[in-house]
Amino acid sequence: QVQLVESGGGLVQAGGSLRLSCAASIGTFSRYVVGWFRQAPGMEREFVAGIDWTGGRTSYADYAKGRFTISRDNAKNTVYLQMNSLKPEDTSVYYCAADLRSIIATTPTLYDHWGQGTQVTVSS
Repeated sequence: QVQLVESGGGLVQAGGSLRLSCAASIGTFSRYVVGWFRQAPGMEREFVAGIDWTGGRTSYADYAKGRFTISRDNAKNTVYLQMNSLKPEDTSVYYCAADLRSIIATTPTLYDHWGQGTQVTVSS
């Protein structure tokens, strides 16, 4: 059973930065593709960014390109999401998800393991 724990959320002013972390409880986490998703109240969960097991391939939603960076440290069983130039519309609960498939899926239903989420609030 893979357990994922997100951290690093909080309240930040527009234009500021946050780094989210997703820590996994399983030693074979390095085999997993990891995605970051977000969900605002009343909205569907949407893809933010994803990274393959090597860290060599990444994928971003259009709104995240140039502002967000996903990375991983397999020695620490942790995946990061660096978010810069934050906007009020980035306010959401951010979730990390993991799966053993070899591609970076952008559809939430294709991920088997989820964290509990961390709140990000960007004030204007």
